[in-house]
Amino acid sequence: MYMNEDLFVDFLSVREILWVGVNFSKAKFTRDGFDYSQEIMQHYFQEWNKLILNDQKKYDIRMSFRKPMMHYDLSAVTKLNKSVKISNLFAKYIDIKDVFTDDQMVLYMSELTLPKTYPYALSFVVESFDTTVKTAAIWVVITKTETQEVVLCEKFLKTPAGFGTRNYWARTFYNVFYDVQTNAFLRWENMVQNKLSESATNG
Repeated sequence: MYMNEDLFVDFLSVREILWVGVNFSKAKFTRDGFDYSQEIMQHYFQEWNKLILNDQKKYDIRMSFRKPMMHYDLSAVTKLNKSVKISNLFAKYIDIKDVFTDDQMVLYMSELTLPKTYPYALSFVVESFDTTVKTAAIWVVITKTETQEVVLCEKFLKTPAGFGTRNYWARTFYNVFYDVQTNAFLRWENMVQNKLSESATNG
């Protein structure tokens, strides 16, 4: 994972977060299990994003990221997802352990233009949905919108569950939110505890 500690400390102090959506522009899918047309894959990209917005009690961004106020603007991610070409989407095999490095993800995110309506934006960047090993690789990325700097990025590997393509893989997003809420966020806070203590002392 990658963390800019100074920016993360500042992120902890704000009460609002902007959800910009699930980004599939760099994703790879195993063709076995996703042998769909361009139109159908685009439909799934939209449906997975809609699920998170329409069931915010289940996909609880506020609770997971400790923010009382959550806003959303999916315009940038929607545009990116619409640019995905099916010829680049499918792979026969995926090396799920190391498709993207932290540095590659930081560089990719730094080149995107996200809405600047709020100081910090949260997105999920899907690296892969692999039906062979029944695993999704999903990056959690927090970005400082004004400068496009990455505050934090970490890859989570999660197992799908349920019935139907949409719900089966949507479970992986739920699992990421749950992991952040119950484990990862506290781990991140502990990583910057010294800086938080210094800020409290100086403040």
